[in-house]
Amino acid sequence: QVQLVESGGGLVQAGGSLRLSCPASGRTFRMYAMGWFRQAPGKEREFVAAISWSGGVTYYADSVKGRFTISRDNAKNTVYLQMNSLKPEDTAVYYCAARGLTGGSYYSPYEYDYWGQGTQVTVSS
Repeated sequence: QVQLVESGGGLVQAGGSLRLSCPASGRTFRMYAMGWFRQAPGKEREFVAAISWSGGVTYYADSVKGRFTISRDNAKNTVYLQMNSLKPEDTAVYYCAARGLTGGSYYSPYEYDYWGQGTQVTVSS
C-alpha cells in the first residue's frame, strides 16, 4: 500500500515556475515507477511525465517536453515535478501516481495503482 500527497500547486503568471512534490508513505517506494498526470475542467486526465523506479528513465508528454522535469529521491520517498515556462493551458489539477514495476504503458492512467488527491495549478495570462 502506498499513500501519496501532492503539494506545491498554486497561482502563477505565464512564464513562471512551480515545483510540485509528492512524498509517499511506505518502505517500498523504490519498487514503484511514478507518474504525474493532470486534469483540466471538462477534459480527461492526461499524462504529463513518468520516471522509472531508479530514476534513470523518464518520459514526457510532447506538450511539456523541454519545460517540465520529473525527478525522484528514493531516500526521501518523494517524486518531484519542476515546471518552468508555464502557460495558461497548463492550468489543471495535477496528480501523482505510483505504478508497479510489472505494469504496462507509462502513459496510461489505467496502469497506475495508487493516486494522490491532486493539487491545483493555475497559470494566468
